[in-house]
Amino acid sequence: MTLEALSSVSFLIRVQIPDRPGSLGAVATALGEIGADILSLDVVERGNGAAVDDMVVELPSGRLPDVLITAAESVEGVQVDAVRPYAGVLDTRRELELVEEIAAEPRRGLQIFAEGVPRIIRSGWAVVFGHHSGGAEQLAASTSAPQEGYLELPWLPLPRATILDVEDSWVPETWKELGTELAATPIGKPDLVLLTGRPGGPMFRAAEVARLAHLAGIVSVVLEE
Repeated sequence: MTLEALSSVSFLIRVQIPDRPGSLGAVATALGEIGADILSLDVVERGNGAAVDDMVVELPSGRLPDVLITAAESVEGVQVDAVRPYAGVLDTRRELELVEEIAAEPRRGLQIFAEGVPRIIRSGWAVVFGHHSGGAEQLAASTSAPQEGYLELPWLPLPRATILDVEDSWVPETWKELGTELAATPIGKPDLVLLTGRPGGPMFRAAEVARLAHLAGIVSVVLEE
């Protein structure tokens, strides 16, 4: 690791920006003025006159992430949804790379999918469940997934990708305490699903869930080949 890497910290900042010329540039300028460096940008959603963007931003060590919020929101009409530490860089090719990896090792496909989803949609963890007469069975999980043992999932089988309510009775208390946002999608069929959690937010948006559903559909086809 270089001295430069040790002297800076990366954060993922989700911002709502007015969808008009110059707005993104103004945010970049405001962040630059506090010494922040934008490493990458991913458009999450666009509509109703606004864009929701995820930025990976490098901030000099010792500076509190609150300065990112202050700087971004100094631009008129900009709202920061969330800021959290982030390891890695956004890459729009990662869905294709994940599908290729699953195609190369289909026997490990569900495990590879569970490990890959958090990197793609920037969640904290992912678990794959199968639905049987006795209830839900965990089939695969990312290394970061919480160890809860048996979970009762009343929404299984799941007909379509959806955002789940973290306040529902089936959700473990530890997830609620962490403010974990939840989303799930079937993997080709309603009784095989992936559940993903984002501790501390931000909330999942419709465009993210649609992206997850699309990826799960592709993965299901690859696994059936």
